Amino acid sequence: MISAKLILDCKNQHGEGIFWNAADGLVWWTDIEGRTVWSFDPATLQEHTYEMRDRVCCFAPRKSGGLIVAFADRISLFDLETGREEKICDFEPDNPETRTNDGRTDRLGRFVVGGMNEKSRKANSSVIRIDEKLNVETLLEGVSCANSTCFGPDGTTMFFADTPDREILAFDYGAELSNRRVLASFLDEPGLPDGSCVDAEGGVWNAEWEGRRVVRINPEGQIDTVIDVPVWKPTCCAFGGPELDTLYITSSRLMSDEVALAREPHSGGLFAVKPGFKGLQDSLFCG
Repeated sequence: MISAKLILDCKNQHGEGIFWNAADGLVWWTDIEGRTVWSFDPATLQEHTYEMRDRVCCFAPRKSGGLIVAFADRISLFDLETGREEKICDFEPDNPETRTNDGRTDRLGRFVVGGMNEKSRKANSSVIRIDEKLNVETLLEGVSCANSTCFGPDGTTMFFADTPDREILAFDYGAELSNRRVLASFLDEPGLPDGSCVDAEGGVWNAEWEGRRVVRINPEGQIDTVIDVPVWKPTCCAFGGPELDTLYITSSRLMSDEVALAREPHSGGLFAVKPGFKGLQDSLFCG
């Protein structure tokens, strides 16, 4: 088993939504409950933080500059330096129990983001897609906790998990989702499927919530690589670095009591490992 190492003891309340931005050479992620956006420079080992008024659940850089940000209750175009915001849409404004959760750009640069019910855990949230003209369409409904959103190398497959179902799904991805199938079951895994990314060979890397590990699922649906993470709650992963050969992993301190945190004081930290695979650069948001 390969082990990930702590590279930044950031003690995020709930680190999530990590990605590599080749344009600035930085790893970016959000501490959702800490209401903070983070960046880390692997060349200098320096981090930078941006305090946010609202929870940022996931985000992506724009081709034209700035970010597209999924705040808990809305999706907006946002400039971190000035704080200027242009709201695209509210997220499920008629459902006070849900918020955005996991999201990522597809290979064409459209932003796909799904929600979760953080109150009753009912499966009454959704997954939406925003295109270059800022049009919003719904891809999935009946979702409890959207996670693992990522796309195959050629962009024609979308991977997705509704975390409580303990499985990662694959869909044919185009104008709509079709040909729903199970890529891998997590019923025998120690943790639940959380955030994912895809490598250059089409393998899906998934952070197992409460499983202390990240696993690679090959295109045949088999787990062929296991990364040990020395904390209970890994949350998301992304390949980064100039060669896209380092896997960066966020983690959480959420719902961990003092005993658990004393046992694992680096919970909420940023971890990294070179697993012997290379990743793919996410597309910039096209809008």
